[in-house]
Amino acid sequence: MALEDRVRELAAEVRPPDEAAANVARERHARLAKPPGSLGSLEELGARLSGMSGEVPPPLLESPAVVVCAGDHGVLERGVSSWPKEVTATMVGNFCAGGAAVNVLARTVGVRLSVLDVGVAADLERHPLLRTAKKKAGTDDISRGVAMSREEAAGAMMSGAGIAEELIESGVDLLVTGDMGIGNTTPAAALISTFTGRSPGETTGRGTGIDDETHELKIRVVGEALELHEPDLHDPLGVLAALGGLEHAAIAGLVLMGAVYGVPVVLDGVVSNSAALMAHAFAPACAGYLIAGHLSVEPGAAVALESLGLEPILDLKMRLGEGTGGLLAVPIVQVAARVLGEMATMGEAGVGCVP
Repeated sequence: MALEDRVRELAAEVRPPDEAAANVARERHARLAKPPGSLGSLEELGARLSGMSGEVPPPLLESPAVVVCAGDHGVLERGVSSWPKEVTATMVGNFCAGGAAVNVLARTVGVRLSVLDVGVAADLERHPLLRTAKKKAGTDDISRGVAMSREEAAGAMMSGAGIAEELIESGVDLLVTGDMGIGNTTPAAALISTFTGRSPGETTGRGTGIDDETHELKIRVVGEALELHEPDLHDPLGVLAALGGLEHAAIAGLVLMGAVYGVPVVLDGVVSNSAALMAHAFAPACAGYLIAGHLSVEPGAAVALESLGLEPILDLKMRLGEGTGGLLAVPIVQVAARVLGEMATMGEAGVGCVP
């Protein structure tokens, strides 16, 4: 079976969350030993978790995992970042050595880490944390041609779906998305503009911290890519192949597989947000299984989350990527599940009506 057909079949398996279970969870929250609504957004998050799992209370989410998807980008040749592409491979090595921010945060919040190489433009040393599923040694320049073939895009999506399935089958009950790829906020902006109709000026940020001149160039490059490809919203795989990155594709596949299994997927920053828009184009119901871990300062992040109908849990002015913002939200997601499962109701606590 062609990889493109496998992607379509995977997307077709996504079903909407169980709204009846979510409503039962909301009713349970109203009976817990607290003033109604006093836990704020935590209550709706818990209800959504029940909807995702179809259970009230929802699973306790005791085995979370973060997957950092890595790839390089030909558009870097246009000068859209002040960092060279070699940093991608260097950082993958740092992830494997345990010295990156994602490692520190994953250790702190008790999340297992995997790294998926779908397109790093270097030969990487084997490591227990590293999965190799390289489809191409980096994408081509999206402003001068397609980023990759349809087959490569579909292959990267299925690689992301594959690692998600493997982790879930091993007991993982909460997925966090992460990314690594110098230059990857440029294709992220192009994807977000495509799927939301917003201009490159509204979706293109400063990435690793570029100056004003480079930022203006980056906006122009995104605009050139959109004008060149004239993306067709009815052909999401074509959009991905033309404008995306291999790590964006892998994250989109991971999102779809999480939704198929009813496992919550916590999104990190703008790259993950753009990949989620991609997955949503294939299967709109997958948005019901997504949790926005934080609000990246990249402008496209807010645009994407608004389009997906997601409210970010945290806003810490972060823009690192790697999965860091998503990891910080994990304890809050876990608490939202535990509250529904472990808090007593008014009746169980012997609490009467308070005037």
